[in-house]
Amino acid sequence: MTVKTMEEFMAEGKQPEVLFWVGSAGSYDDRAKKITKAFVKILNKANVDFAVLGAEESNTGDVAKRAGNEFLFQMQALMNIEVLNAYEIKKIVTCDPHSYNCLKNEYPSLGGNYEVIHHTQYIQDLIKSGRLKVEGNLYKGKRITFHDPCYLGRANGEFDAPREVLKSTKADLIEMKRHKRTALCCGAGGAQMFKEPEKGDKDVNILRTEDALETSPNIIATGCPYCNTMMTDGVKAKEKESEISVLDIAELIANSEEL
Repeated sequence: MTVKTMEEFMAEGKQPEVLFWVGSAGSYDDRAKKITKAFVKILNKANVDFAVLGAEESNTGDVAKRAGNEFLFQMQALMNIEVLNAYEIKKIVTCDPHSYNCLKNEYPSLGGNYEVIHHTQYIQDLIKSGRLKVEGNLYKGKRITFHDPCYLGRANGEFDAPREVLKSTKADLIEMKRHKRTALCCGAGGAQMFKEPEKGDKDVNILRTEDALETSPNIIATGCPYCNTMMTDGVKAKEKESEISVLDIAELIANSEEL
């Protein structure tokens, strides 16, 4: 896999088309690393000139902000903005809706103004422009239901891009009763990912998994590493992991094209 850093681009006196913001989950979580690799394969296949920050990338500060530590968030954000502005970054793509929302909506007030794109939007653009052709039949006729990530869907109004990309796999897209604007959270948002749930009758991710199972899917598609973890845990809790896969949209495209 070809992945160059911004430092390498600068040494050559070049600017990449887009900066790929990997995010903490995509960098450190073993499951999310597979999503990162799948997206890199797609970028390479479409001949996209992209770079990563590598060791210069730090957490966006989103989790700190959601947990109420505004001071830590601003420290993290200002550190990242300094690096991004030094490299004169204009366009950022990320597989993490939490990073997407944070970079897009919360960095501008601190001096970080960038065009920020979610990876499903970017893949849709690559397909529309003809740079990426999705011709595989691996998922033809498979029943796929898509779980809307909160920070992509309800928070930023993007519902179509992930669905358009999924349709290109020739799979049958079956919607849950709660989808798009009425979609239910996976249970990991607002820094809930990093703590045990409060006592109650049912964990949110189990409830959301039940929504998905009602569609009798072969695959639950996600567009967020945290959603992926929560839905995977839900499928395991229902003892359905031998029948149902939980895959990110980037993985579905990469698998379909045998990348």
